[in-house]
Amino acid sequence: MRQVIAIVKPYLAEKILEGLRLAPLEAVHVREVKGMGRQKSYLDQYTESEYSEAFLPKVEITAWVEDARCEEVVRKLVEVARTGRMGDGKILVLAAETPETLAKV
Repeated sequence: MRQVIAIVKPYLAEKILEGLRLAPLEAVHVREVKGMGRQKSYLDQYTESEYSEAFLPKVEITAWVEDARCEEVVRKLVEVARTGRMGDGKILVLAAETPETLAKV
């Protein structure tokens, strides 16, 4: 079992979820997060001085996928989410242990 985490811009979230609708997923969680990458921060005027808004809004989509289908899901994520611009997001793939696999060890 693999855990696939995609951290993307908010306007891409619905498009990604629609693209994954028919994908072989065990479960999916979606949550709003804030983060900063290479795009750094943007400046905002607030009470007559500049404050750095270091964290930009993002959406984190976490899916659990069988090992054999993981590459297919990641390929679909990239196909749907890539715009070619900085800040498109990140995709992380982690090994996930389930109670069934732990019992076999």
